[in-house]
Amino acid sequence: MMATTHALVGMAVALPVIVGAPELAPVAILAGAVGGLLPDLDLYVGHRRTLHYPVYGWLAAGPAIGLALLSPSTVTVGLAVGLTAAALHAVTDVAGAGLELRPWQAGSDRAVYSHYHGRWLRARRWVRYDGAPEDLALASLAGAGAITVAGEAAGLVTVGLVGGLLAISTVYALLRRSLADLAVRLVGYVPASIRMHVPQRYCETDPSGRR
Repeated sequence: MMATTHALVGMAVALPVIVGAPELAPVAILAGAVGGLLPDLDLYVGHRRTLHYPVYGWLAAGPAIGLALLSPSTVTVGLAVGLTAAALHAVTDVAGAGLELRPWQAGSDRAVYSHYHGRWLRARRWVRYDGAPEDLALASLAGAGAITVAGEAAGLVTVGLVGGLLAISTVYALLRRSLADLAVRLVGYVPASIRMHVPQRYCETDPSGRR
């Protein structure tokens, strides 16, 4: 899934806070977006393994949720929503495609690494690839839910974030396949001393995608 979809789904995690404690809605919305994006910071360093924890992530989110319920504050609620969004990100990656530059080719079944199981979890491909129409639909649905529920306290923050993320999502979805070819071409201009640090999936020699 797109990083923006994960951010929007993370914002949707904040919906119970928006309804139950509207004064904490802004921090919950922001924490959800940040937590949803956070795992993808490992994009170039062990992507979907270094910062993705589909099992252990919930061991951190669970106590944080309990603490937020017992003692709600900007810190506890923000931490709970952020950790939950990050854990959810790792789990939902299983619903997508494998870890590859052109996932529509279905050449990899590696969805996300589970440190608990000590292996890669298999890609389900319910969302065929990041930027697919169903991915954009999921992002739109999550964003619409956040905007619908947000009250005055979080309204401007939510609309601004959702609008910006959906704009990025739409452009990315329209250009997704051509971006894969562009990435391969650009890697060709990267100095050899740096290219060794570029993920292997970007180092194909045939920009048409044939193997």
